[in-house]
Amino acid sequence: MTKMIPVAPVDVLPPGSRLHFELEEESVIVLNVDGNYYCIADLCTHDGGPLEDGEVVDCQIECPRHGARFDVRTGKVTRLPATDPIPVFAVKVENGIIFVEEPDPW
Repeated sequence: MTKMIPVAPVDVLPPGSRLHFELEEESVIVLNVDGNYYCIADLCTHDGGPLEDGEVVDCQIECPRHGARFDVRTGKVTRLPATDPIPVFAVKVENGIIFVEEPDPW
């Protein structure tokens, strides 16, 4: 069974905002896109750079370094130069708290 880790109350993450933090030694970003919560690894698979400051448009985050884009719902690449998807983590909201799936250990 997947362990869900509490990360923040929903009121600290209004629509259009994001929260960057370390989750079990994995750097992740929780995003609120139009009232829906998503969690992605803070790692562009093109060159290993961070996605934290990337612009989010239509559920896609753009790498601020070279413009690769990823779907925050699935992790799939939506624009080159990246070719590999980014990790995504399950998110749920319960009693006003955002929970994120614990990453699998390597």
